Amino acid sequence: MRFLALLLAATTLVSCASAILTESGHLSSYSGLETSNGLLTRAKVRADKAAVLAARTAAMSPTKVTSDASASGLSPAELRLVGNAVDRALCRDLSRRFVMVESGQPADLFLAVTITHIDKTDTTAAGASVVTGIGSKVAGAVTGAPIPSMRIPIGLGSLTVEAEAKDQTGLQVAALVWARGADMFTTKARVANESDAHELAAAFAGDFAKLLVTGGDPISDLTPLVPTQERVGEYFGAEAKYAACRRFGKDPGLGDTIGGAIGLPPAWTDKGPVDP
Repeated sequence: MRFLALLLAATTLVSCASAILTESGHLSSYSGLETSNGLLTRAKVRADKAAVLAARTAAMSPTKVTSDASASGLSPAELRLVGNAVDRALCRDLSRRFVMVESGQPADLFLAVTITHIDKTDTTAAGASVVTGIGSKVAGAVTGAPIPSMRIPIGLGSLTVEAEAKDQTGLQVAALVWARGADMFTTKARVANESDAHELAAAFAGDFAKLLVTGGDPISDLTPLVPTQERVGEYFGAEAKYAACRRFGKDPGLGDTIGGAIGLPPAWTDKGPVDP
């Protein structure tokens, strides 16, 4: 079993897209960042744990996209969908501990997030993976034996994000530089340029939220945050807990899970932000 686990880990490492870890200048400071790499994620992390845990309210503005990320080949609409996926998931996950207030209102913490690099998904390879996956399920149903379905390791997308939290004086109290590529096993194949970046957006948001909820390194701490009652409700269509999060739109939830399982583009199931 130990050999199989090591083999799976090694296979995962060589079967995922490479991700670029940046220092783009969008953080107020890169001082004190410490490298913290996981099986799939590359990251640099810092946090003033006492200051983070003392905070009770948080505000965030919409995620920004650098020119490098814009040069990925994604359309403005696709970039907007990815950025909003970051915002919606981050606001939702932070709501487990923080009162989320509107951007520009007084808060203990102010969050700034910037997408610095994206590798788009190769839709031809993703489409082939969807067809292969459906074939595996059919074969499994016919034979009665479970047949694993894996993505074709070609044209996998990636996402790189830099984020920080500042206190009321403008002092950085937490920062995360984060990069991850899609892989054969855990990232669903969906036929859209932005599909991998869209899915990885939630993974980044979960890690940054965990940093601010616990004050600890989210990459080395593998303990999952248990879903709250509000989180379960939002998954099944309920409104976000705080008004400040509702501008990012409803969680696509169950519909997105089903859509991802059959390879539908994220735009078919994620309606994006609420238009002003």
